[in-house]
Amino acid sequence: ETIAALLALNHRFYIDLAEPFRASRPADDPALATILPHIPGHARVLDVGCGSGRLAGLLDRERPGAAYTGVDWSPVFIEPLRASPPPHIAASFHLADVTRPGWTRLLPAEPYDCAVLLAVLQHIPSFGLRVQVLQEAGAVVRPAGVLLVSAWQFLERPRMRRKVVPWEEAGIAAERLEPGDYLLRWERGGQGRRYCHLLDEAELQQLAEAGGWRIEAAWRAGGREGDLGLYAVLRR
Repeated sequence: ETIAALLALNHRFYIDLAEPFRASRPADDPALATILPHIPGHARVLDVGCGSGRLAGLLDRERPGAAYTGVDWSPVFIEPLRASPPPHIAASFHLADVTRPGWTRLLPAEPYDCAVLLAVLQHIPSFGLRVQVLQEAGAVVRPAGVLLVSAWQFLERPRMRRKVVPWEEAGIAAERLEPGDYLLRWERGGQGRRYCHLLDEAELQQLAEAGGWRIEAAWRAGGREGDLGLYAVLRR
């Protein structure tokens, strides 16, 4: 029941505030480019929770000839990408809810060189469900391939901590939640609330091990301070 409530909260957020959210994410984000050394030329890339398609745009500029598959649950993001796909990569976009088992059956059958989960796991409620999503994404990656993940470190700076609001604002009792679950306010181009889990490096290590992976490399990038995103490369 709690998992369903948290997912519904974020579904409403990304429907009601899709345009302000899209506008807040620059296509030329330097933090996003830090994953490029781990994506070879002409790679087959699965973008889990592709959102507005920033990774597709980056690959179109920097990895022409790549084969890209984007997955997101929201038609608000997927339909515009289908209508105007990037011209220099072989791109396809699919509607799927990655929190529901079996979502990878909707994708092209060939294995991927890498699966990318950027700022996705932080919105998946419960450790068990995060492991499930990681395992399903990893199952379609070839044996020598990688998972590339990132998670927002929103408690690092006072200006970010000020976004945290009480769970009473969402009508959810705090005792029903896991440690690290937060409710964050949004006030840019509209007002909203969304669920976000603080996935630090220690928990990411636990998550990787539970899913059958190991952290090969980790680094920080993003935000005006340059350290608001935790990025990691996972290998089997």
